Amino acid sequence: MSKNPLLPVSEALSRILETATQAMPSERVPLDEAHRRTISQPLITSRDQPPFPASAMDGYAVRAADVASTPATLTVIGMSAAGHPFAGTVGPRQAVRIFTGAPVPSGADAIVIQENTQPSGDGKVTVSATASVGRFVRPAGLDFAAGEVLMAKGHRISARDLALAAAAGVSHLPVRCRPRVAILATGDELVRPGEELRPGQIVASNSYAVAAMARSAGADAIDLGIARDDLADTRAAIAKARELEVDILVTLGGASVGDHDLVQEALTSSGMRLGFWRIAMRPGKPLMQGVLGRMRVLGFPGNPVSSIVCALIFLRPLIRALLGDADAGSDPTRAGVLGADVPNNDERQDYLRSSVAWGGPAPEITPFAHQDSSMMGVFARADALLVRKAHAPAAKAGDACRALFLDEWE
Repeated sequence: MSKNPLLPVSEALSRILETATQAMPSERVPLDEAHRRTISQPLITSRDQPPFPASAMDGYAVRAADVASTPATLTVIGMSAAGHPFAGTVGPRQAVRIFTGAPVPSGADAIVIQENTQPSGDGKVTVSATASVGRFVRPAGLDFAAGEVLMAKGHRISARDLALAAAAGVSHLPVRCRPRVAILATGDELVRPGEELRPGQIVASNSYAVAAMARSAGADAIDLGIARDDLADTRAAIAKARELEVDILVTLGGASVGDHDLVQEALTSSGMRLGFWRIAMRPGKPLMQGVLGRMRVLGFPGNPVSSIVCALIFLRPLIRALLGDADAGSDPTRAGVLGADVPNNDERQDYLRSSVAWGGPAPEITPFAHQDSSMMGVFARADALLVRKAHAPAAKAGDACRALFLDEWE
């Protein structure tokens, strides 16, 4: 066994989440700015919805006793429409014309749908079907009642939640401030998209995906550009991140131990307390974690696939933890079955780019033949990451497996 065994993925994630000791502060925002934000306090409604008994159908509001036997002829004494309730009381052998969503008038306890009625020109209506008490009546508080918790603390606000809050009469919601994530690419070989490539250079692509994933998790992303393989240049970029008071600094590349891998040296010489470096994960082995002042630091490998997988497994949960999400560290995988045989695994937990076939009792996960961490074309075609734990035995097609479905996290 190695004298310095690699840190397991689960332990690495646990240590990263331990740095989120305090959730982000709270702010109140109007509903039209609250979508996909994380609520910082439970939303407890102070009103019933609907606030009054309402009709579920177009028809007539009646007393059920008056239509216990049919046909029954009733006197129409008024009308109740949405926003225009009938102010009187329905008495014996009386009815009120009513429309969907309108308040059920006092005295009435049932709705007869209009298909079962025949109005006459003398202010009468003949009912041809019985109606039990409460028929087609939405009672006050049917949807939610005063004192009910509509959204729990730490819940991420969906479009449906916005409609729910509006229905409760809420115009603003308390939400966590977005964490600020700075992203720094490193390396003399990198140029931005659209710039001319000189011999030996490649286009920097990682930062776009990592920034998008940070935003989708609920953070604001700041692009610090590209630091050259120069200690002073790298330290200047780190200082810029501190000046911006970001909550998380993500570096891309340069965290290894080669002559040109200066990120770790630049960070430690700037005062970073190194948490760990190198984990039992493929892709993503040279992951680095540390803390520099109030800033959390994640050093991702330079290969595009490695950095994106690391962002999924580590950056996203850290952002969610800072936003107060109690499930930030929960297992993101779902069950499936293998679509092909896979060999036994070594000491590193694998995340294999895979296709997914639907239609059976469980999704079928088939890893691609080529898994090199530089191949973004393969990753772009992938539907999921098949997770193979360290030292997992060989498995056959049809065996149970776990996978991270990519469209759920991007």
